[in-house]
Amino acid sequence: MSDHLRGVGLTVLGGLLLVPDALFVRLIMAEPLVIAFWRGIFAGGLVLAFVIWYRGPGAVVAVFRAGGQTWAYILFYGISAPGFVLAVSLTSVANVVFILAAMPVFAAIFSRIWLKEPISARMVWTMLGVFVGLGVILRGSHETAGASWQGALVALGVAARCAAALTAVRGGRANSMLAAVPVSLVGSACVIALFVDVLAPLAQYWPLMLAHGVFIAGAAGLLVLGPRYLSSAEVALLILLEAVFAPLLVWYVIGENPGAWALMGGGIVIAVLIVSNLVMLARRPA
Repeated sequence: MSDHLRGVGLTVLGGLLLVPDALFVRLIMAEPLVIAFWRGIFAGGLVLAFVIWYRGPGAVVAVFRAGGQTWAYILFYGISAPGFVLAVSLTSVANVVFILAAMPVFAAIFSRIWLKEPISARMVWTMLGVFVGLGVILRGSHETAGASWQGALVALGVAARCAAALTAVRGGRANSMLAAVPVSLVGSACVIALFVDVLAPLAQYWPLMLAHGVFIAGAAGLLVLGPRYLSSAEVALLILLEAVFAPLLVWYVIGENPGAWALMGGGIVIAVLIVSNLVMLARRPA
């Protein structure tokens, strides 16, 4: 199997495992930070067990001696994880995932700053189109049941931090960051535990919390491995799987209607990104 095909497979599977993320947040009736804590503990613990089994304890110890790209990933991914849960608790799932689809715009900006990659004219037009779609989503946030502009702004911050984490993965592609995933997730959970009572809902919701952790563990591990073998355009296209399927899953299971504004704005964002990245792939030398 070629590295490119391996990257596509890992990234597609990672994106699909993210699809139920927001649904789990809806089904677990607990404070957002409590959900974020157990999400981090279960997911981080599972990835940690795999890393130790596959590479030995030394792989985890090596993370603490790693360079700036690894620590950037740990910081940004660790902050984005509870941010996602908070965003879903404040606004509709459709708003959150459509806004997160704008990650490639932030990734292009961060790649310019950190990796010195130029921003092409195509990407400038992409940014303008994405911002139009985000504007439509924000415009409708006060008119759609269950949506709010505060939650949309939190989701926008999560998109920026996730993009920063993915940029760090690309910048440090010479080294596997798999062992950094549990450090980020468990570290974030430990910080949360200082501020909330995390034990109260466990007895009632532990099966959902454990299942949530399994999905996030798989997604986090695969999405730190897959992008190492792909271009940023391919990664952006494949990660759109969550934006397409997550609102439909939540709508089907619990009847949460995305609303016309979210569907319209999200459609603009996804269409712009698909066209932009297909153009990029078409121009790539064979």
